[in-house]
Amino acid sequence: MSILEAIILGIIQGLTEFLPVSSSGHLELGKAILGDESLPEESLLFTVVVHFATALSTVVIFRKDIVEVFKGLFQFKWNEEFQFSIKIILSMLPAAVVGVLFNDQIEALFSQELVLVGAMLLVTGVLLFLADRAKQTDKPVSYINAIIIGVSQAIAILPGISRSGATISTSVLLGIDRERAARFSFLMVIPLIFGKMAKDLMDGGVASSQADVLPLIAGALAAFIAGLFACTWMIALVKKSQLKYFSYYCFLVGAITIIVSF
Repeated sequence: MSILEAIILGIIQGLTEFLPVSSSGHLELGKAILGDESLPEESLLFTVVVHFATALSTVVIFRKDIVEVFKGLFQFKWNEEFQFSIKIILSMLPAAVVGVLFNDQIEALFSQELVLVGAMLLVTGVLLFLADRAKQTDKPVSYINAIIIGVSQAIAILPGISRSGATISTSVLLGIDRERAARFSFLMVIPLIFGKMAKDLMDGGVASSQADVLPLIAGALAAFIAGLFACTWMIALVKKSQLKYFSYYCFLVGAITIIVSF
């Protein structure tokens, strides 16, 4: 993988992690278009690195919220901060369970299965379209809601289903305030990304000793910078109820992907 290709894929990852169009799906599409011929282990290493860089951009933007979550956990007082921390943990459980029990099956899906990516992009488009038409409400995130949103995040492990699109759409359809929905959606994924990266490295499932370092660094920087921009933009878009435009995009790209695959 060249440095230019790494930068392009890094930008794709950074933008699409937060914009509701599926980062995993677009990353696979990008690799296919660029003719990525790296070994599966090397390709997975690049994916892990750019996901890590994107998670760092989330940490930077939501650093105050993250501090509040940790304060809530360690205060052991049944206050709003502690309850919010518990809800974040509950929302992580479904994806964590699916990731541990079905890790091999999931990784098998990330091998440029473009028909699946296209189909799941269509599903993402439907979710976004429905969420954009939902009535504005000001409900907080309840414990039951946290689990339901967590299930949607677990389903979004499939390439082509947007994690942010699935979780934010589910939150809005449950009647949760749009800004709270975006904040909760971005916070709940941070531990999972770091946990997945640690697991892949400890399992030895990624190639690191023979990997070309410069493309990895270039891709990571591109993903980090693009992530900072996309995360801020996405919060504004959710508040303004402008998800329908992304649903049209998902419909278009999903349909083209399926057609081209045949």
